[in-house]
Amino acid sequence: MGPDDFDYDLPASAIAQEPLADRSAARLLDATGPSVVHRTVRDLPSLLGPGDILVLNNTRVLPARLRLRRPTGGTAEVLLLHPVDDHRAQQPDLQQPAHLRQDGHLWEALVRPSRRLPDGVVLTPDGPDVEGLAVEVGVDLGEGRRHVRIRTGDDDLEAALDRYGEMPLPPYLTAVLADPERYQTVFSDRPASAAAPTAGLHLTEDVLERCRSAGARVEHLELVVGLDTFRPVTVGDFDDHRMHHERYQVAPEVIEACLAARRNGGRVVATGTTTVRALESAARFGPAGSTDLFIRPPFEFQMVDALMTNFHLPRSTLLVMLEAFAGTRWRDLYRGALDDGYRFLSFGDAMLVARTATDPQRETDR
Repeated sequence: MGPDDFDYDLPASAIAQEPLADRSAARLLDATGPSVVHRTVRDLPSLLGPGDILVLNNTRVLPARLRLRRPTGGTAEVLLLHPVDDHRAQQPDLQQPAHLRQDGHLWEALVRPSRRLPDGVVLTPDGPDVEGLAVEVGVDLGEGRRHVRIRTGDDDLEAALDRYGEMPLPPYLTAVLADPERYQTVFSDRPASAAAPTAGLHLTEDVLERCRSAGARVEHLELVVGLDTFRPVTVGDFDDHRMHHERYQVAPEVIEACLAARRNGGRVVATGTTTVRALESAARFGPAGSTDLFIRPPFEFQMVDALMTNFHLPRSTLLVMLEAFAGTRWRDLYRGALDDGYRFLSFGDAMLVARTATDPQRETDR
């Protein structure tokens, strides 16, 4: 099984370039029943009830894209992925040059053009205001990834990123985003991610409150979205594909609430593939940590019963997860969505699907 098995024709005209004025006006392809029903996200509360739990990834996107200049005058781009523990960075396989073992913030980043940048080169912002930020490039990790040391004038990284950084929109979004908050969920919390958990972009406080009024619980977790959102699959067989680690945290009481809901006949409804990955990682590895879990067929889901998700890029690992969850019917659903004019990718519409695999233990509990 490889990326060729998850290819489909996605016309450029189907890629949503801008968010809708009303988040919850996004269309929702409801495939939880025997036939497809075309709804909007505003209808989500009517599809939930007592005993159900709606789980959200509340990570917030950092303005993590830095457009910088090399000492030679050429340009460079740095996309911060996640901080690196300095102790880990001193391990033999990641030994840093001496100049990087100093002050500042050590991060893993995608750097362009990585091959042309020697260890130790210092990148600075373009223009007269260059005193507040310097990015020193370190060890080459492969696939365009480097360790970088970020030094800021006031040692406040978040303030420096707000000042110099840009929202790291995916490359297929070519329109200028007038309001960066539209690439954040309304429930986002800690700035940490390099991309938004885009299924959550459709939800408003009104929709969430009506979900609660319908009897469903709304819970939060965090998975820090990183490299695999941007990285294409370059191997011919998924056995050779390596998922990069992403940090997650699920409160033990959320895990217990999800397990109890399933035991009692309720459903755990995950908002987005990042939420699925966090919940299924928590079930296997514990409530917090770093996960490289690759969800692909066949996969035994232990936590999630239904999934609200956007329409994904061809040949992506997110489609592989969708097939593991909902079976091969995703192909017909995608074809139908394209024929019906659904908007695809980050600012596009959504679908709601039920897990097709049978959970023998749950059937016994019922």
